[in-house]
Amino acid sequence: MTLLFKRLSQCVALLSCLLLPAFFATAAPIPATATLAVEFSLPKIDTTMYARPYVAIWIENSKRKSVRTIELWVGKDEWLKDLRSWWRKVGRYDRALVDGVTSATRPAGDYRFTWDGLDNDGNRVEAGKYTFYVEVVREHGGRNFIRQKMTLGDQPFSHTIAPTEETGDIRINYLIK
Repeated sequence: MTLLFKRLSQCVALLSCLLLPAFFATAAPIPATATLAVEFSLPKIDTTMYARPYVAIWIENSKRKSVRTIELWVGKDEWLKDLRSWWRKVGRYDRALVDGVTSATRPAGDYRFTWDGLDNDGNRVEAGKYTFYVEVVREHGGRNFIRQKMTLGDQPFSHTIAPTEETGDIRINYLIK
């Protein structure tokens, strides 16, 4: 019995040495030079009741937790709730974030912006699986909810997201300089 107990103790010690560091280890952050360049367009829509759309663009991690709201275009606070998916996930919980990223709605046209790989707290995100989201809502118009899975790490990539009723092509390019 003593020999069995000794062997069992050795096995537990060995497993602890092998498994505990992996359990407590965190993934490495994405490279400091990594950025996500976004090319986004709003098409010209011919209608008598055209209104500029409300737009939210954000990133979530693999646990479906928002890590960064990249763009938020709304006219007034009362319209934030029209961006239903973004509002339920992010907006209603963080007033300071809303105040920090909100800008005016934009007319039809092409837009470019870059995400620096930092979360809402200013920390570089860890390498891993993420989802890029775009929500576009237009009064007297349509509603589009777009998502693109992506893996952030040390390999660059590009994705083109097909146009929808309320968006033109959306291109995302993960670059490492």
